[in-house]
Amino acid sequence: MACVTRSLREQALLLLRDGTPNADAARRLGVPNGTVGSWKFGDRARRGENPGRKRSVCPTHYGDQLNEPAYSYLLGLYLGDGHILQPKGRRYFHLAVTCDDKWPGHMDTVEQAMRDVLPTNSPFRVRRTGCHDVKIYSQHLPCLFPQHGPGKKHERPIILEPWQQTIVDAHPWGLLRGLLHSDGCRIINWTSKTVNGVPKRYEYPRYFFTNKSSDIIGLFTRTLDAVGIRWKAARHQNGGTNISIARAPDVALLDRHIGPKH
Repeated sequence: MACVTRSLREQALLLLRDGTPNADAARRLGVPNGTVGSWKFGDRARRGENPGRKRSVCPTHYGDQLNEPAYSYLLGLYLGDGHILQPKGRRYFHLAVTCDDKWPGHMDTVEQAMRDVLPTNSPFRVRRTGCHDVKIYSQHLPCLFPQHGPGKKHERPIILEPWQQTIVDAHPWGLLRGLLHSDGCRIINWTSKTVNGVPKRYEYPRYFFTNKSSDIIGLFTRTLDAVGIRWKAARHQNGGTNISIARAPDVALLDRHIGPKH
């Protein structure tokens, strides 16, 4: 099996070096497009070529201006359900956001946000059982997301840098959307009442957000306060905190700016 895998990789790299697009090479060899993208990235890195265009966007090292609405959304995704890893022996990092296959539109939105924040790098997808990891590589991911560190997010402090808070203050709906689309949900609750002897079913939507990090919960609720959304907190069975938004005007406001995943 190892020989077959190496053979496929070598065939893919020959095609890619000859200018064959990733998707065509993947289709010709019968391997996932994300795998071909990963092989191409590693090959170009080993040959001293910078994948993408000239360099990654980085406000810390280069003073680059970020696409702030996209960054606010991507920050919410990272804090909610994303993770940053550094492959062993590599200088670069990758950001991965896991997306359920039931929501293909959400997957497209995550990928577009990565493109908007890191326009000189190329996101790709890695297929897993029932989901895909949407990934992007960059040496500067720890600069963009300084909350990155060893261990789980709820086991270390999560505090925004002043420049991040400035972006969130200017684009609060992006952060809320990213958090709700990762560790939150929009559901339909129902109840029944008897009116004039006739039972009737009443349905009403509500939003939930659950996280084990008290810092992330605090960031979420402070941002809700900033946009005028009322909320209630309760302990969740997984040991985290559950934030509920159920009042009709608040749900309508979230629907206007965020809405359910699709």
